[in-house]
Amino acid sequence: LPEPQMNIYETDAMVAMYIEFHYGREYFGVPNFPVACVKSALEAVKGGRKNKALDIGCATGRSAFELAKLFDHVDALDFSARLIQAPTHLQQRGIQRYVVQDEGEIVSFREINIEDFGYQDVKDKILFAQADACNLLSKYKDYDLVFAGNLIDRLYDPKKFLAEIKDRINPGGLLVLTSPYTWLPEFTEREKWLGGFKARTGENYTTLEGIRDSLAPQFERVGEPKDIPFVLRETSRKFQHTLAQMTVWKKKDV
Repeated sequence: LPEPQMNIYETDAMVAMYIEFHYGREYFGVPNFPVACVKSALEAVKGGRKNKALDIGCATGRSAFELAKLFDHVDALDFSARLIQAPTHLQQRGIQRYVVQDEGEIVSFREINIEDFGYQDVKDKILFAQADACNLLSKYKDYDLVFAGNLIDRLYDPKKFLAEIKDRINPGGLLVLTSPYTWLPEFTEREKWLGGFKARTGENYTTLEGIRDSLAPQFERVGEPKDIPFVLRETSRKFQHTLAQMTVWKKKDV
């Protein structure tokens, strides 16, 4: 299998930034992104089965904890072992300390406690593990919901991911995708982009269209796409403000 060309999350600074992103303060009035995503996704789950969920590309794990409030079991997977360590420590030890950059060599020390989020009663429902989203083990299957948050435009083969994830979802189950669709050749070779280019007809071919075509005919979209904003803190004065598009897809009953 081809190896991803780079994994920019494998640095302490990047891990700390994602811990802050998932569990830290809110900036500029923008709600916590993982919490907002799960809240929006669960609106589509009402009345459906809630046995197993998969959080693929879970990073530092906030969305997995949120899913565990509703589902009996959550598999939370990420390609980066160091990102996975943070929620594992929080799950096992109840606390996680980290450092955020303020200015140059000046930093701030922060600590999060699992009880501050109310996760102490659901933490044991989650299994955190390292995995390649494009090459998952066969045991990852039979899900009522799969959440792939800001993942598809960072995969080396997103078409393969979508083709294979379809068979891991139960009939009537949901696939929830979020992404700002920032396709970059250092993550995904140009010919493997889901969209963001001109088709042979000369018409623009969007990622949303690519997702739709990749999931057809087994899946149908639930509701309209929804933009969910998020803010990544880099330093005390530098932030990334981004809009991710969320789409929910339901697997048709056999």
